[in-house]
Amino acid sequence: MEAVQPSLSNLQIELLKVFSRNVSDEDVLEIRRLLIRYFAEKAIHAANKVWDEKGWTNEDAERMLHEHMRTTYSST
Repeated sequence: MEAVQPSLSNLQIELLKVFSRNVSDEDVLEIRRLLIRYFAEKAIHAANKVWDEKGWTNEDAERMLHEHMRTTYSST
């Protein structure tokens, strides 16, 4: 049986095109940091949007920190 190769995402393909030449290890680290910062900012923006839509306060955040919110799963 032959293993199925996952296809590349549109971002992976674009990055392969852009970086088809060798770059220094220092540049690779800086590009990684840029991507991490970009996606972190997107996540923060999305979280802030939900926060505002829900009308949460700092008191709500404090309460959620101490609240058990995980779903318990039965083994049956």
